[in-house]
Amino acid sequence: MSLNANLASRLHAVLMGRKTMVGWARVLVLMAAIACSNAVDDNVATDVAISAPATAGSSASPETGQPVVASEDDVGDDVIGDIPSETSGSSGDIQESDLAQTLSANEIVTAFESVINRVFAESLESVVEITVTTVTGGASGSGFVWDDQNHIVTNQHVIANAQGVEVSFSDGRAYSATVIGEDADADVAVLLVDTDDALKPLSLGDSNTAVPGQIAIALGNPFGEEFTLTQGIVSAVGRSIRSGNQGFTTPDVIQTDAAVNPGNSGGPLLNRLGEVIGMNAQIRSDSRQNSGVGFAVPINIAKLVVPELIENGEFLYSWLGVSGHDLSRILALGLDLPDGTQGAYISAVIADGPAEAAGLNEGTRTIRVEGQPIEVGGDTVVGIDGTPIRSMADLISYLTSNTRPGDTVTFEILEEGGSTAEKDVTLGVRP
Repeated sequence: MSLNANLASRLHAVLMGRKTMVGWARVLVLMAAIACSNAVDDNVATDVAISAPATAGSSASPETGQPVVASEDDVGDDVIGDIPSETSGSSGDIQESDLAQTLSANEIVTAFESVINRVFAESLESVVEITVTTVTGGASGSGFVWDDQNHIVTNQHVIANAQGVEVSFSDGRAYSATVIGEDADADVAVLLVDTDDALKPLSLGDSNTAVPGQIAIALGNPFGEEFTLTQGIVSAVGRSIRSGNQGFTTPDVIQTDAAVNPGNSGGPLLNRLGEVIGMNAQIRSDSRQNSGVGFAVPINIAKLVVPELIENGEFLYSWLGVSGHDLSRILALGLDLPDGTQGAYISAVIADGPAEAAGLNEGTRTIRVEGQPIEVGGDTVVGIDGTPIRSMADLISYLTSNTRPGDTVTFEILEEGGSTAEKDVTLGVRP
């Protein structure tokens, strides 16, 4: 049985048993061990140094506090040996004294560090520093290799108004590059590097699988400090940020507390597997320096936009032609909708746009509810093509990710008073 399978079977056995607080600690130890084994290539022997004080009777180290160097297989055997095994008739409980046999804090930290080290080592050659010259001066940022056709992606705001672009790699190679496509809405741009050298692309992940709490690793060039790694977690998902095309927003943005500063823009946000889940784009800060609130354009939006930028130099978004906001509790009362109703309220419909042509209604008057002035009369979107819409962010996300100009979609509407309707809308091109 493989190390990972052995650990997994142990974890299953513990989870099936009755667990005390100590039992749950054992679950966490097993999960950490599995994460460590996942982070190591099964086909490569890796030396791992684990430093831990020797105890009486221990043969772990010839000198107290000296590192114990072992092969991958040896470490794997030690990990399994350190985890108390189940005995016949066991209920899944363990005694406090058994904790001394589990992984030490140093071993768990070493396993965690090995994940970060591996991601950095495997990703570094695919990350670039971007230097831009403009009529008024210059700017710098970050980017990464997208494919094996010498395309590099970065933020659109990094290369805006560029007169010349140079990309530099960590090994000292530097090349001129040409901007072949840019999209201010998603803040994405594509460069073509002038070289016959083979460039290694990063692996692209699935930003829809990002969840708060998972490891987030940012690579880039903050303040010109080349090829810097910072690490944190995914703080939130489903955020919206103002796009470079004023009046519109970018949906499904990933929030992270990994340090992101000027110069990080365009660099990758990676998961523990070294897959790109986002492109670092903005920070929320009064000082323009890291405040622990950074935002990354989700890689799934980049997957939609980049191929079009490579092929056509631009990406055309579908357009509904409304403005609106989330349906609040007070607004739902004013519209006489059932308590707890969620949706995207349409406050204004743009003249001669797709929404007006489809008969969507905007707010028409103001009333007072619980002492507050509330605009009512508009429709509330609660679904599109059978997909629930609970907020304005949901509406924007659905249109961005699932529709193109010319598509006809069915909106499920709650009108004032609670009556329902379905309205077909043929989407236009975002101006």
